[in-house]
Amino acid sequence: MQTLTDSQNNMTNDTSLLKEPSTRRFTIDSLIDAQVGFMQQWLHEQAEPLAMEAWQWFGAQPFSKYISREHLQHLLKDWLLNQPMTEVMRTDIRDILHTLIYHPVNDSVPLSELVDDTQVKTLANYIGSHEQQRNILIHTLVGNETFADLLTQTLHHAINDFMESTLDKAGGVGKLMKLGRSSFEKATNRNLDEKLQTYLHRNIKDLTRKAEANAQAHLSNEEVARLMVMGWDRIKDQPISELQTYLSDEPGNSSIDHIEASIQQSYNRLRLSPYLHSLVSASIDTWYANHQSDTMATIAASLHIDEAAMKQCITALLPIVYDSIETPWLTAHIREMLEAFYTQPSIQEGLALNQN
Repeated sequence: MQTLTDSQNNMTNDTSLLKEPSTRRFTIDSLIDAQVGFMQQWLHEQAEPLAMEAWQWFGAQPFSKYISREHLQHLLKDWLLNQPMTEVMRTDIRDILHTLIYHPVNDSVPLSELVDDTQVKTLANYIGSHEQQRNILIHTLVGNETFADLLTQTLHHAINDFMESTLDKAGGVGKLMKLGRSSFEKATNRNLDEKLQTYLHRNIKDLTRKAEANAQAHLSNEEVARLMVMGWDRIKDQPISELQTYLSDEPGNSSIDHIEASIQQSYNRLRLSPYLHSLVSASIDTWYANHQSDTMATIAASLHIDEAAMKQCITALLPIVYDSIETPWLTAHIREMLEAFYTQPSIQEGLALNQN
């Protein structure tokens, strides 16, 4: 197979033959060989400026000339959302998350590197300034019945454990108290544990209501914000790796695997739902209405892709371009194109006339 160097040599030799028409004449094959080599050499030398000129031309074109709203809808909905994430991509996501979470650098970087103090203060002030939401939060934490039931059960078990252990150590007195307890239950037809639990539940519910009222009365906007900031101050200097204590990294019980699988389950359910498709359609309509009159360069600039960035990209891609220019498949296509050109009757007729 003819190489680029052979083609260039043929081109040089054939060019020199043009100066001596009386001794040699071009055949169509030799002319094609010379042209193939010349075109490859020319493309090799002009690849960079050609790419920049192509970008400048493309950047000046109106976006709506080539991409319609329907194209975007098809791309994001019919192609992207309708395709599940491949297992290869899911594996990469899990591996990358594992690398980020368990990277040794997390041992020496504090949590404050992730969240700035001013961000915490802003969030705390925002939450504290919403009185209705603050009262709902206090009620959820302090005033709800689940918390009262949990506290009742805890105190009940604690009192029972205390009484049992105390009576066992009291000897004869303890046995006498147990007998009295049994007699009380028979006489009243009520279980002492049940009565104690009812008493605790009734009083603890009353206590939680009072605690909730006190909290809502005394926890001002500023106090809520201050408590949140104080909580952040206590943990902000801990290393990021402290978060690892809340995760499991055991084989077969990896928190990262569970989190990724849960996200995938939600994603696979949502990506096919009419709800998400409606939101995607509305978002595309809004974005397209804002940018349909922009040029390609204007849209690219919103992604920080300007001419300088394209020049760097083109420079990085030039080795690929050079290699592709010299590939046998491109040489074969150029040759096929030129052969089709020279086999045209009008071209062959013109060459025959020139030779005569």
